[in-house]
Amino acid sequence: MPITEMLSRNARMYPHETALIEREPAVNRRREISWLEFESTANKFANALLASGVGKGDKVVHLMMNNLEWLPTYFGILKTGAMAVPLNFRFTAAEIRKCIGAAEGKVLVYGPEFRDKIDEISDQLHHVEKFIFVGKDCPEKAESYDEIIRKYPADAPDVTFFDYDSAAIYFTSGTTGDPKPILLTHDNLVSACISENRHHLQNHNDNFVCIPPLYHTGAKMHWFGNLIVGSKAVILRGMKPQWILEAISEEKATIVWLLVPWAQDILDAIESGEVDLNDYHLEQWRLMHIGAQPVPPSLIRRWQKYFPGQQYDTNYGLSESTGPGCVHLGMENMHKVGAIGLPGFNWETMIVDSSGNPVPQGNVGELIVRGPGVMKGYYKNPEATSNVLKNGWLYTGDMAQQDEDGFIYLVDRKKDVVITGGENIFPVEIEDFLRSHDDIKDAAVIGMPDNRLGEIPVAIVEVKLGRKLSESMVIEFCEKLPRYKRPHKVFFDKVPRNPTGKIEKPKLREEYCGKREVLNLEDRCLK
Repeated sequence: MPITEMLSRNARMYPHETALIEREPAVNRRREISWLEFESTANKFANALLASGVGKGDKVVHLMMNNLEWLPTYFGILKTGAMAVPLNFRFTAAEIRKCIGAAEGKVLVYGPEFRDKIDEISDQLHHVEKFIFVGKDCPEKAESYDEIIRKYPADAPDVTFFDYDSAAIYFTSGTTGDPKPILLTHDNLVSACISENRHHLQNHNDNFVCIPPLYHTGAKMHWFGNLIVGSKAVILRGMKPQWILEAISEEKATIVWLLVPWAQDILDAIESGEVDLNDYHLEQWRLMHIGAQPVPPSLIRRWQKYFPGQQYDTNYGLSESTGPGCVHLGMENMHKVGAIGLPGFNWETMIVDSSGNPVPQGNVGELIVRGPGVMKGYYKNPEATSNVLKNGWLYTGDMAQQDEDGFIYLVDRKKDVVITGGENIFPVEIEDFLRSHDDIKDAAVIGMPDNRLGEIPVAIVEVKLGRKLSESMVIEFCEKLPRYKRPHKVFFDKVPRNPTGKIEKPKLREEYCGKREVLNLEDRCLK
């Protein structure tokens, strides 16, 4: 069953039940659509694209902020047999131009937030034949989405495609270099539905709050677990602790996927008295899960103080594996918090050395995975594809180790390992240690070039609001670490993270190890 048929089936079985709710607390707006409205809108958009010449093998670029139109538009693209190409909403105009060119986008669908960027580069988008604008005051060069939806019929398009056909192109997050286009099939998308539902046991009565950006495989593929059983979801535009808790309370939500910073913000708000949990109805909230980045065990221990009966899970995955699910902790394995978990449903894992041979249990090596979500390859980049796809295995670039019970622990990104005096240092270990300090909100560790040792570890520390720290205080705290793992320098700054919570280490390396002179921040105190 193609993923588009899951939507059609829900429209037949639950036509008048709520499918999607959009909440925009900043402007006090709430909208919703039923499964039948979802299906009808997707069909109308598909018919409009088909009428404009879009067909199997074409690419339709999708550049929108999270809203109620996002998913119907995405499914409309899939229904034509063309490939959907969602783009990161943080991309600059130059990055948007580059990605559209790499994907050879024929149609560009975009929202009002990107009007200025598209105006800047529209003459350089040589592959794009049609612009569709989702919003008010449509530009002259574009066609209005609202007019399209009114104009075209809601009949299901007569298009045949197969599970092995290409369905979407997703771009990597760019945390380790330029974004690369990832080619996923319809079968990949369906496998994500099955794995997510098997892991988190969604049923028709669940309600999933979606906060992360839908362009990313993580957020959407978690929602796929609800799609497969026809249960509703809330698209929340904003991530303030009060807004998240209000959405859970008022919409009777049962599942929420958070990023580490948002979970920290909720806990900080509770502990500061800014939020009183007694003001919310949260008893139906059964599962909080986190993915997209390493999760400090100290955070989950804090969380359990305030939500003691709640299920917890963490998920590991890559865009190349169709998002999360190739490894997951499992709701029954709270005693293993700190691990990313076990092979996901229908997945295999190995930890290997540089030659691709399995390492002994407990040793650090590269995590590789094999399963139904592994991408078709990087679009028109056979060299990059051959570097990560070998004999059906996806080489993740993540360093990991396995304990005696088979649970996998993420050590660090292969490219982020700091080599100092011949010793390998895994920044995640130091970052977790730093975050255990009562006054530290977030931390990142990178390698700085050093004439004597090759590299030295340095820490970028984000201090909690209202707290004070100096470099010497942090270095003294780190004396509990082995000497070679202690940061040689400490810089106080906000830790940059992308929309899915990953630390943007290329930015930090450029900032602190690039051309710009690094300032001496010895004993600098921040509030």
